[in-house]
Amino acid sequence: MFELLATDSFSKARCGRLTTAHGPIETPIFMPVGTQGSVKTLHPDELKLLGSEIILGNTYHLWLRPGHNVIRDLGGLHHFTNWDRPILTDSGGFQVWSLAKTRKITEEGVHFQNHLDGSPALLTPEKSMEIQASLGSDIAMVFDECPPYPCERSYAEQSTALTSRWAERCRTWHSEKSSLYYPETISPGLGEDSSTASAKRQLCFGIVQGSSYADLRATSARDLSQLDFDGYAVGGVSVGEPEEEMLRAVEHSEPFLPPHKPRYAMGLGTPPQMLE
Repeated sequence: MFELLATDSFSKARCGRLTTAHGPIETPIFMPVGTQGSVKTLHPDELKLLGSEIILGNTYHLWLRPGHNVIRDLGGLHHFTNWDRPILTDSGGFQVWSLAKTRKITEEGVHFQNHLDGSPALLTPEKSMEIQASLGSDIAMVFDECPPYPCERSYAEQSTALTSRWAERCRTWHSEKSSLYYPETISPGLGEDSSTASAKRQLCFGIVQGSSYADLRATSARDLSQLDFDGYAVGGVSVGEPEEEMLRAVEHSEPFLPPHKPRYAMGLGTPPQMLE
């Protein structure tokens, strides 16, 4: 699934290849955001000409409109958007963070108001996984709580622990039920043989949290590593903190992540940030 091709002896830079149901991804890679499943102002063919190997779809927005079941019935997000390369879907956690004034977080999940019509809604770890499986993305992200910045130590501790518990629920659901919801119409894409085991398996990535506290970052990374996800992301960054804090959050998380798994720095992507 993930092959580490090279590492730099003078830094922590790595090159690798991640194999997905819709083809390989050469890392490091920049991932354009397609909130509604497509990148604004660019046709899929133009993205390919630019060398894009993967795009990101937004679980929260696609769930509310047009609906994950509609997309599933149409063959999945790849067919819906005419994109035959890999797609990663976020979990909705970041969007829930942005709805702070209209949401309530409980152990069950997040209660909030639908921003389209004001109706009450509930997004749980299991529901997020169900939506992403129905969309048929190649990589699904666990449902997490993204704490604000700045964040009191006591809140950060509670939030980090909650994210770990939610991650375990996501892992359990994904392992047991994701294949039941995956769209039936799946094209191999990019030379992948549909008879291979990876051709129909959705990957699942954990998300490290911990706000700006180094020890909480380490705790979160250790907790998630024990769940043996297909890859790991560093989340809770790009939420208003100075860039130095953002880079430190990544630095505090990285040593505790499995070296043989792919890594996703959420919210980072400028050339200088990638070099850092």
